[in-house]
Amino acid sequence: MSGAFIGLMGFAGLFGLMAMGVPVGLALLVAGIAGTIAMTGWSAAAYTLSGQAFATASYYELSVLPLFILMGNLASASGLSRDLYEVAHRWIGHLRGGLAGATVLGCAGFAALSGSSIASAVTMGRVAYPNMRRFGYGERLSTGTIAAGGTLGILIPPSTGFVLYATLTEQSIGRLFIAGILPGLMLTGLFLVAIAVIVTLRPAEGPATPPSGWAERWRATRRAAGITTIVLLTIGGIYGGIFTPVEAAGVGAGFAFLMLVLRRRMTGAVISHVIRDTLRTTGMCFLILIGASVFAPFIALSGLPAVVAGRFDALPLGPTGTLMLIILAYAVLGMVIEGLSLMVITLPIVYPLVLGLGYDPIWFGVIMVIVLEMGLISPPVGVNCFVVSTIARDVRLETVFAGVIPFWLAMIVAVLLLIAFPQIATLLPDTMFNAAH
Repeated sequence: MSGAFIGLMGFAGLFGLMAMGVPVGLALLVAGIAGTIAMTGWSAAAYTLSGQAFATASYYELSVLPLFILMGNLASASGLSRDLYEVAHRWIGHLRGGLAGATVLGCAGFAALSGSSIASAVTMGRVAYPNMRRFGYGERLSTGTIAAGGTLGILIPPSTGFVLYATLTEQSIGRLFIAGILPGLMLTGLFLVAIAVIVTLRPAEGPATPPSGWAERWRATRRAAGITTIVLLTIGGIYGGIFTPVEAAGVGAGFAFLMLVLRRRMTGAVISHVIRDTLRTTGMCFLILIGASVFAPFIALSGLPAVVAGRFDALPLGPTGTLMLIILAYAVLGMVIEGLSLMVITLPIVYPLVLGLGYDPIWFGVIMVIVLEMGLISPPVGVNCFVVSTIARDVRLETVFAGVIPFWLAMIVAVLLLIAFPQIATLLPDTMFNAAH
C-alpha cells in the first residue's frame, strides 16, 4: 500500500471513531498511532506517543490556555458579564433593535474575557434573552443574536481557536491574538448592521424601549471599569510588548480573581465550580492537542499533503480560486463537524497547501476562525444554536436557525472583506512593539 493510501485510511478511521462517539482527542490519538504503526512499526509509534505527549503537555506557551480559561470563569462568576450587557443596554437599548445590539456588544466584550463561543452564548443568553422577550422582541431576532454574538468568543482575543492554530502551525500566539482585534471589531459592526437591516424590514422584531437616564448610564459605565481594565492589561499589554501572552494571561486571571474578592462573591461553592470548569475545559483542549501532535506527523509521513497539493496545483484555479475552494470546503464541513475539531483534523493537509500558495499564515488563521464560526451557527450541528435553544426553551430550534441567517451572511461579507483587504488582519500584528511575543 502507498503512504498516501494509508493516510486516507487514517482519516477514514478517524471519522469512523468520531461517528461512534469517541472524543476527538482520543480518536486522533488512536488513528495517529495505528497509522504510524502501519507506516513505520511499533517502536516508532511508541516513541511518537511518548515524545509528543510529553512535549505538548510541557510546552510553556500553552500555559495561556488554563490561565485564560480561568480568567473567563472568574470574570463570569464575579458578574462582569452582566455588567457588559448592562452598560450596552443603558446606552443603546432605547433604539429600535437596541437590546439586540447590546447583546452583540456584550458578547464582544465577554469574548475578550473568555475565549469560548459556547461560554459567551450561554453567559450572555441567560442575561439578554429574558430582557429582550420582556420588551416584546421577536423570537428569531432574540435567539439569532445570541447564537451569532457568541461566535465572537473564538475570534476576539484571547481565543482558544487561535491558541490551537498557533500550536499546530508553530505561529506566534501573541501575533494571532492581535490579528483578531480588527476583524473581531469589524464582524461586531457587521452584526450591528444586520440587526439594523432586520428591524428596518420587520420593525416588530425589535421595538424601541424606554430610554435610560444619564445617571443610570454613567453608573453602569463605572461598574464596567473592571472589564476595561482586564482587557487593557491583557491585550494592550501583549500589543505594547509589556507582557508575553502567558504573562498577560496570568495578570488577567489575577485581576479577575481580585474582582471576585472585591465584589464579595468568593465562596467555596463558586471557587469549586470555577476550578472544576477550568480543569475540565483545559483537559479537553490538551487531549485534542496531544492527539493532533500524534496524528499530524503520521499524515506528514504518509505524503498525503503533497499529493493533495499536487492535485490542487493541477486545477486551473489560481491561488485565489484555490483559497475560495478551501473556504467553501470548510464552510460545508463545518455544518457536520465541530469547528475546533475540524481545525485540528484538517490543518496537516491544508496548512502546507496554503503556505505553498504564498498566503500569510497569520491572515489565514483569522480567515479560518471566521469560517469555523459560521459552522457554529450552521445546521445540522450548529452548536451555538443548540445551546441557545436550551436557554430559550419556548422557541423551536428551527426558529433559532432561521434567526441566524442574516448573521451568517454578515460572516460571508467579513471573509470577503478580509480577502480583499488582508491588512485588516495583518496591520496590528505588523506594528506590534515586540513581534517575538
